[in-house]
Amino acid sequence: MRYYLIAGEASGDLHASNVIRELAKQDQGATFRCWGGDLMECEGAELVKHYRDLAFMGFLEVVSQLPTILNNFRFCEKDLLAYRPDVLILVDYPGFNLRMARFAKQHGIRVFYYISPQLWAWHASRVKTIKKWVDHMFVILPFEQAFYAGYDYKVDFQGHPLLDVINEEMQVPGRTEFLEMNRLPDLPVIALLPGSRKMEIEKMLKIMISVRPSFPGFQFVIAGAPSIGQDFYAGILKGTDIRLVTGQTYHLLSHSVIALVTSGTATLETALIGIPQVVCYRGNIFSYMIARRLVKVKFISLVNLICGKMVVPELIQQELNHKNLVGTMGSLLVPGSARDAVLEGYHELKHKLGGRGASSRVARLMIQYLTKK
Repeated sequence: MRYYLIAGEASGDLHASNVIRELAKQDQGATFRCWGGDLMECEGAELVKHYRDLAFMGFLEVVSQLPTILNNFRFCEKDLLAYRPDVLILVDYPGFNLRMARFAKQHGIRVFYYISPQLWAWHASRVKTIKKWVDHMFVILPFEQAFYAGYDYKVDFQGHPLLDVINEEMQVPGRTEFLEMNRLPDLPVIALLPGSRKMEIEKMLKIMISVRPSFPGFQFVIAGAPSIGQDFYAGILKGTDIRLVTGQTYHLLSHSVIALVTSGTATLETALIGIPQVVCYRGNIFSYMIARRLVKVKFISLVNLICGKMVVPELIQQELNHKNLVGTMGSLLVPGSARDAVLEGYHELKHKLGGRGASSRVARLMIQYLTKK
């Protein structure tokens, strides 16, 4: 069968690549065309457009890029019809993908959605759109089944795919090897995960590195996004001793004592590796004020949302300042109640996410739906 996939960011590229791998195993005649990233391309998909050309964050930023976004829509519509797949598989990225779902369905192409948009946080009205244009929704968060059931829409939960990526068998170099390989000194590591988009990285990284002088006995190391060149980071880090490690996020986290993490999938990755973290977020003030009126959840991090309580500390918008960041980091660096409570919460998190093999189960279910008469 012919598969067309659209992922608009790094996390989508990761999870879509795993599904592509499993689909190829179970469908020997499978061919793939995609909008995504390097990981999807490495699994054999023909890459049409890279997600780094699609990543716009915040209301104002989106408005300023409207001509580019509209051109992307038109190009994707033409490309989709030219390829004429058996199914269009959309991966999160709702602003773009929900429009493509409607277009594909109107042109007789089946539509699967893998990794639901966070409609439970805001834009719940979009459930009507999904019910109308999406044939099957595959969710990765356990509470999403109940959310959609409230709208009389059945979805499939097969576990979270990160459990396949992050597990006890993950090949991680020893601490000495990791430090030598990256020419890092033998000091405790504080990992910085500022995000995967340039606008996001520039804003978050400046805040994160501002606390460097308060922790002289540690080294700060950035998990660089593979799609972002080192020159971009160098411009922000000029005059500091902060180092950059690219393409080794899981290795870096595994050898860190704590991490500062921009809200997103990285908070879940950090938790599954077992590293205490401070979740950080600060956006454009206008965008944030609009979002605050629309968002209906208590927490911003996936860890806290899944557990239904505050497991990891969150510093958002004006709360993300030098004093709060230093104090919160300090409480997690010393053995005791704050650090222990986070680690205990991580055990509960893993239990809620289900077992390994999610990508394989999703691929099998997709093929069953496609071949069912």
